[in-house]
Amino acid sequence: MSGWQWRPAEGSAPPLLSVWVSLTPAESLDMLGGFHCAFLDKRADFMSDKRLSERFETAIGALAARNHRKPWQALLLAAVLVAVGSYFSGKLTLNADLTALLPRSFTSVQDLEKLRQRFGGQGNVVVAGLGAEPEALKRFADDMAPRLAQLSEVRYVNYQRPRPFFEEHALYYVDVPDLKTILERIDARIRWEKEQANPLFVRLDEDPAPPVDFSDIEQKYTGGASQRLSGEGDLYYLDPQERMVVLLLKPKGSSADLNYAKKVVGQVEEFLAHQDLSKYGPGFTTAITGNYKKKIDQQKVITGDLGRASGIALALLVLYLAFHFRSAWSVAFTMAPVVASLSWTYGFVGAVYGQVNLLTGFLGAVLGGLGVEHGIHLLGRYATLRSEGQDSLAAVRESFRHTGFSALIAAVVAALTFLSLSISEFIAFREFGVIAAIGMILSIVSYVLILPAMLGLASRLGWKPGVHEASAGPLALLARWLPQHYRAVAIVVGVGMVALISQAWRVSFNYDSTKLDDVTLPSVRLDRRMDKILGYSQSPVVVLTDTHAMEREVVRELQARKEKQGKNSTIDFVGSVADLVPQHQQEKQSILQAIHQRLERLDPQRLPEDVRPNVERALKMSSAKPFQRDTLPEAVRRQFEGMNGDSGGVVLVYAAVNLADGAGTRRFAKEVRGMQMPDGSRVSATGESLILADILDMVAHDGPEILGAAVLSVLLAMWVTLGRLRTALICMMPTLVSVAGLVGLMALLDLQFNYLNLVVLPVLVGTTVDAGVHLVQRLSEPDSDFITVYAETGRAITGGLLTSAIGFLALILARHPGLNSIGTLANLGFGVNILIVLVGFPAFLLLVERWRRKHHVVEEGAPPAEESAAGRG
Repeated sequence: MSGWQWRPAEGSAPPLLSVWVSLTPAESLDMLGGFHCAFLDKRADFMSDKRLSERFETAIGALAARNHRKPWQALLLAAVLVAVGSYFSGKLTLNADLTALLPRSFTSVQDLEKLRQRFGGQGNVVVAGLGAEPEALKRFADDMAPRLAQLSEVRYVNYQRPRPFFEEHALYYVDVPDLKTILERIDARIRWEKEQANPLFVRLDEDPAPPVDFSDIEQKYTGGASQRLSGEGDLYYLDPQERMVVLLLKPKGSSADLNYAKKVVGQVEEFLAHQDLSKYGPGFTTAITGNYKKKIDQQKVITGDLGRASGIALALLVLYLAFHFRSAWSVAFTMAPVVASLSWTYGFVGAVYGQVNLLTGFLGAVLGGLGVEHGIHLLGRYATLRSEGQDSLAAVRESFRHTGFSALIAAVVAALTFLSLSISEFIAFREFGVIAAIGMILSIVSYVLILPAMLGLASRLGWKPGVHEASAGPLALLARWLPQHYRAVAIVVGVGMVALISQAWRVSFNYDSTKLDDVTLPSVRLDRRMDKILGYSQSPVVVLTDTHAMEREVVRELQARKEKQGKNSTIDFVGSVADLVPQHQQEKQSILQAIHQRLERLDPQRLPEDVRPNVERALKMSSAKPFQRDTLPEAVRRQFEGMNGDSGGVVLVYAAVNLADGAGTRRFAKEVRGMQMPDGSRVSATGESLILADILDMVAHDGPEILGAAVLSVLLAMWVTLGRLRTALICMMPTLVSVAGLVGLMALLDLQFNYLNLVVLPVLVGTTVDAGVHLVQRLSEPDSDFITVYAETGRAITGGLLTSAIGFLALILARHPGLNSIGTLANLGFGVNILIVLVGFPAFLLLVERWRRKHHVVEEGAPPAEESAAGRG
C-alpha cells in the first residue's frame, strides 16, 4: 500500500503514537487495563540513540539506493535467479492424495505402506452397465467379466455374490454344539412321527409336534462374514430400479500413484471403447467409478481450480493496480518483483519437495496478492516523494528506508506466522507454512533488488510517476469525518464486535469429508450408490498379522469389542480366511451326515407347508463336503491374497459407519486399533480411510497450538522490530479483534471449520497485521497529523488488503468445496479487518487521545487532533 507524505499545516497535531514511547510501565498498565492509550509529541525520542530498527531502515535504504544506481547488475542477478527458479518449478506435480499429508513416522502410514506393498491398492475400478433390462445387464456382466480379468493391470474381477457356495456350506459355520442341537430336534421329530404312525400308541397329552425349526440357531449366526459377503437380492451386483449392474475390478497397483491410476483406468476405458454395446439394448451405456477413477477426476478438478484461481488472481491484481495507479508502468513495476519472487519460491518448492499438495498448490495466488501489497506501499510512497521535489535516487532511498522497513516488518511477521504452521505434524500445514514464509521473505528481497533498478532505468528515460491527491476521494472525506464522530463510531463498532464475538462459541467443526468432494463429478455421484448395491462398504480396513493363528485371535478380539459396544459399535462385520474356513470340519461332517440321514427319513407330506422348503434346503446343506481355502470362491479368496498369491495373515474389517464421516471414522479407528494379542504384541487396522481419522485428530490437537504460536510469533517479531511492546500490542489490536469477529460471523452465517480452511486463522493473523503497522508507523513519524496520514495510508491499506484478498477471492470460484471454503472464510476475514482497521481502530485511537488530553497527559499548547483537522478541512 502506498502512503503519500503531505506537509502538515502550521499548528497541526503532534504525532499520535509518540505518546507510547513516553509512558511509564505503571501508566501503560493503567492505560491497557482501561483500554486507554495516548499520543504525546515526543519527537526527541525518535531522534535520540539509534535503535536496532533504525539501523535496519538505513541498511534497506542504502541497498535500494545501490540497486538504483547500478540497475543492470541487479536485474541480471534477478534474471539468473528467475531462470534457476523456473527450471526447478517446472518439475512440480500436484499430489492431492490425503495419505501423503501424514508424516512417514506415523505407524498408520507405515502400516499402509506395508499394505500397499503386499496387496496393492485399496478399492476398485468399478465398471457400471447402465440403461438396460436385468437380463441384458446380466449378459453384459457375464460377457465382460472374464475379458476384463485378462487385462494386464487387473488382478481379478468380482461380479457375482458368492452366495451359492456359502449357502451350500452354511452348516459348516455352525458350532458343533449347535449342530448336535439340530440333530436332537430332528430326532425328536422323528420319534414323534413314529409314535403318531403307531396305531397302538395312545398319547395321553396334547403336546404339539416337536418343531423342525432352526431359526433361533440361524439367527445366532446372522451377520457373520460368510453371510454378509453372500449378500441379499440378486446373484449379480444389480439394481433393477436403477437399471444398473456393476463389476468390481481389483487393480495390481495403488490408487495413491496417480500415474498408475491413470494407466489402469485408461486401459479399462480403451477396452470398453472397442466393445459393441448395442447388443445389450438401445440406450445402454457404461461408466467408470471407484477410488482410482475418483482420484483422477478430483485431481483434474483441483488442478483446474488452481489454474483458474491463479489466472483470475493475476487478472484481478493487474486490474486493481491499473485502477490504483492509473499507470501501465506502475503496474509493471509492481508486478515484476512479484512474478520473480514467485518463480524463486516455487523453484525452492521444486528443489526441496518436488510436489505441491492441496493447500500449497494455491499459494501462488495468495503470495501474489500479499507481494503486490508491498509494491503498492513502496511505489506509492516513491510517487509522493517525487511529487514533493525529491530526485529519483533520494525518493528510492527514503521510500525503502521507512516504508520499506514497514514492509519488511510485515513480511517478517507474516513469515513467522506462517512458520508457526510448521510445528504441525500435518504435512499440508507444515509445507504451507514453510513455503509461505519463504515466499514472504523472497517477495521483500525481490522488491529491494528489482524495483529500485527498474525505477532507476525509468527515471533515466524521463519517466515520473503521477500522484494521487490525498485530499480527494472517499478516504479523504472519511479522514475529515472521523474526528468529528469518533465517539459514536467507536461505540457502534465496539458494540457490533462484542455482539459478533459473543457468538463465536457456536461455531462447529465439519467432520464430514464428503462435504469436501465435488458432488457434481459423475464418478463421485455413481460411487455413492455402490455401497447400497453391495450391501457393505467396498473399502474395508485391514489388519495384517504374521501368522494364520493370529488371524483368529484378531477376529475374536474384534468380535468381542463389537459385542461390548453393542448398538454403538462402529464395526459391521469381520472377515478372514481363517474365519471363512471353519475349524473341526471332519467332526462337523459326521454330524451333518447324521442330520442328512435323519432328514431323509422325514415324510415331507406330514410337515407344515412353511417348514418343507427349509427341510429341503437343510438336506442340500447337510450333504456338502468339507472345504479348504483353495476351494473358496475366487473373488472371496483373492481379497485375502497378496500380490504374489500368498494368503493368510489378513483380517478385513467392514465399518458400520460411513467412513467419509470424520466423526464416525474417528470412533471406528479407536475401535479397531491397539489390539493386544496373547503373545503381548499389539496390532491395529490400517487403510486409506483411517488416514482421515489421523488427520482430524492431528488438526484438533495442533489447531490451538498453531493459532497460539502464530499470535505469539507475531507479537515477538513486532516487539523486536518496532522496539516497544506497547507499540506491538497497538498494531496487533485490529488483527486480533478481526479474527475473533470472523469466528462470530461464521456462526451467524452457519459456516463451519474443516481440516482445510482452519489454516485461514493463522494466515489472517500474519497477513492483516501489517495494516496496523503501516498506520502506526506513519502516525509515529515527526510532523504527522491524523487527517493527512489517514487519507494517504488508509488508501494504501485498503489497496493492500484488497490485493491480499484477491488471491483468496479467486478460490471462491473453485469447484472443489475445500478450496471454496478457504476462499470464503479468508475473504470474510479480510472484510471484517477492513472495517476494523479503517473505521473502528482510528476511532478508538482518537477516543483514547481525547481521553488523555482530558486528563492532562498531553503537553500544554498541543492542539487536539480533531481541532487542527477541522481547521484544515
